Amino acid sequence: MDPRRRGGRKCRKRARQRRPAGRRRHGGAHGARPRSGRLRRKRPAPRRQRTVTRAVTFGELLLRLSPPGEERLFESSELVTCFGGAEANVAVALSHFGVRCDYVTRAPDNPVGDAGVAALAREGVGTEWIVRGGDRLGIYFVEPGADLRAMRVVYDRAGSAFARIEPRAFDWRRVLAGADWFHSSGITAALGDGPAATLAAAIACAHAQGTPVSFDLNYREALWRGRDPRPLVEPLVREAHMLIGNAAAVRAMLAIDADDGSLATRERAQELAERLAGRFGVERVALTRREILGPRQHGWSAVLYDAPTGVFAQSRRHCVEVVDRVGGGDSFAAALIARLVGGDPPAEALEFAVAASALKLTVAGDFSRASVREVEALLRP
Repeated sequence: MDPRRRGGRKCRKRARQRRPAGRRRHGGAHGARPRSGRLRRKRPAPRRQRTVTRAVTFGELLLRLSPPGEERLFESSELVTCFGGAEANVAVALSHFGVRCDYVTRAPDNPVGDAGVAALAREGVGTEWIVRGGDRLGIYFVEPGADLRAMRVVYDRAGSAFARIEPRAFDWRRVLAGADWFHSSGITAALGDGPAATLAAAIACAHAQGTPVSFDLNYREALWRGRDPRPLVEPLVREAHMLIGNAAAVRAMLAIDADDGSLATRERAQELAERLAGRFGVERVALTRREILGPRQHGWSAVLYDAPTGVFAQSRRHCVEVVDRVGGGDSFAAALIARLVGGDPPAEALEFAVAASALKLTVAGDFSRASVREVEALLRP
């Protein structure tokens, strides 16, 4: 099949209309007239029907190695493997939320690369735009924390197939044709000149084609290694429609005064979100907040500011017994994208996203496989 012809239908927000109350559904766009001579009571309008949309994410696929249970990384006799990576995690979660998603990356043409691509395909992620080449897949090690011992992450991704990517590897006009959303993160920008330039080309193409772009700051100190992220990150943020992050990432990557207290109250959180939207010209700003309540107990919440309407939403706080904190932010991003593309109001989209990411924190591994039904069940009173 021609890759240009795949992908879901475009999200037609304006064309979605509620059927008039009292009409019976017969599969048509506007229903059928009630039979003559019979009076029907008015019923509440049916819930908005969601069309299948298509998203594209771009980033590095990684092989994750972790000791079982709470063992120390280099004291364990075995390591458990799984695949992950920020944008891959978003793609998988979107797929489980019913959004058709293509993942764009570069993976080595060897058994490890084959296994990674196959793992994504099993999750329903489109792999047609994955290019093969290079010598190795990036690896990262995760040592789970316990009590006073914090979680530890060790990267082994220098010189990976993705780190040596070049902008000419992709025809972004073809990749993004028919896409309703594009997503990437600051991790990709940190991986070297090739990934950063390729990401800039992708965002520029998406912007030119009118495809909304979300950019998750995803600050990783170990990847920047003392470099100032601003020269690379600020131009990308200015091209994005939605900025996602937390106070620490905002401070480290955008040099804006922010700390944990910046999201402690509604007023301070709104002030920070409005400042970010005004400075970088983004339409939406989503900021997550993690509160450490105990060795494994976290408080998880977020805010969302919609600049065109001036709407500011603050979610409820979920208290979570954390099993694996990796991928929680990626699940938040995916759920928020899925609901906003689907036409949800900002406050509803935010509550869904926070609930989805809270669920991910209770699951081991990078990928979130929560369904819409699971998340909505968590939101019920």
